[in-house]
Amino acid sequence: MKYTAQQIKFDLVQNHPTVLDRFRVNAKDRTYQFWERNSLGIELYSNDVFMQKLEYIHWNPVKAGLCSLPEEYYYSSARFYHTGIDDFNMLTHC
Repeated sequence: MKYTAQQIKFDLVQNHPTVLDRFRVNAKDRTYQFWERNSLGIELYSNDVFMQKLEYIHWNPVKAGLCSLPEEYYYSSARFYHTGIDDFNMLTHC
């Protein structure tokens, strides 16, 4: 997120300097803020809740129009659950 925010800032400085002021904040550790600071931690108190959240995450790229099926999105664990192939060598079955 930090890298992306820096790239957004660089682009705004070069191409849209008037828009940059919309992201100015009164904070001790930063001048601009591009991401909403809102942690939405949800307790996964049952397998049903876990599966509901996992399915929601898997379908986000589809809803965003990045792919047709969750397992088609390269950076999603949906492909692992669909094929069993772990392209990142770090996933385990829930």
